[in-house]
Amino acid sequence: MSPFTFVVLGVGLVCLVAGAELLVRGAASIATRFGIAPVIIGLTVVAFGTSAPELAVSVSAGFAGDGEVAFGNVAGSNIANILLILGVSAAVGGLVVSQRIIRLDIPLLIAASVVTLVLSLDNEIGRVDGAILFAAILTYTTWLIRVARNERADVLEEYDEAVEELEVDVIDKPLPIQVALLVVGLGMLVLGSQLLVGSATDIAEDLGVSDLVIGLTVVAIGTSLPELATSLMAALRGQRDIAVGNVVGSNLFNLLSVLGATALVSPDPIPVADSSLRVDFPVLLAATVVLVPIIWKGFRIERWEGFVLVAFYALYVGFVVLDASDSGAVDVVGPAALIVAPLVFLGFSVAGLQGWRQHQRQQAR
Repeated sequence: MSPFTFVVLGVGLVCLVAGAELLVRGAASIATRFGIAPVIIGLTVVAFGTSAPELAVSVSAGFAGDGEVAFGNVAGSNIANILLILGVSAAVGGLVVSQRIIRLDIPLLIAASVVTLVLSLDNEIGRVDGAILFAAILTYTTWLIRVARNERADVLEEYDEAVEELEVDVIDKPLPIQVALLVVGLGMLVLGSQLLVGSATDIAEDLGVSDLVIGLTVVAIGTSLPELATSLMAALRGQRDIAVGNVVGSNLFNLLSVLGATALVSPDPIPVADSSLRVDFPVLLAATVVLVPIIWKGFRIERWEGFVLVAFYALYVGFVVLDASDSGAVDVVGPAALIVAPLVFLGFSVAGLQGWRQHQRQQAR
């Protein structure tokens, strides 16, 4: 395997991350210039903008005929967003989830995951499936904008601060410079996606693993770096609603918009392997559903829970890698995970139900 391939992979990742940053800064400053409220910018431009690498990579892979990379990128990114990024952000100091929109968005994310699974049962996502998913993101965005206008004052203030920090040194620039940032960001995303898809495919061929495995791991983690940066910085600054909202919003965007748009523009349907239906989708659904009991206990993700989420992500990646290498260790890891995961989920559920009942009693007083 040529070292140059890894250099190209690294350059592609840098272009994706930098391109997403420029795109979000340019788009946010333009939106502010035209009087759009910070909460709307935070829930749309910022949350969706951090998913721009996933969109660029999946569409590029779809056009190139690498449908497995396109699907693996979306599924892997969503798993990484919850288990790795939300886990790391919570481990920094815990996450407080007090935003009403988040409590509504998580059931929507579960529903979107189930719908995507149902559409994938025929082992592909075609243009009709893509149209259904893309129509859903348009409906969701319209609803989100309406609901956000009635958000609490403290939440609105959080978004004001976050958008101001994002736009620093950009908001006072002339409009042509802001537009230039947006255009350059888009260009870097296109270039980065092509470099990343090409090098990832070469690595998969050299290692003798499927494009799906590379998409679920290397590509997924790489394209999730903007979400990691945004959520981690929000957690460090105390903007913990935004840290959770960013992950939930990005995951919805990945499933509905990225997968939907890719299926619409790809010359062939996006293939969904049997292994994804057996492993990746159940992990994705479990990672999403486990947020419900965690948040039930007082709308907070504790530090120890963040460490548990990260540990499960390490277990998942280890299983994918061992399974791809036909290692006998997967025969041990697989059954162990089937025993440990339900027990952990049951523990989260019991603690969550107790916390929810306590929260209800306090409100009733």
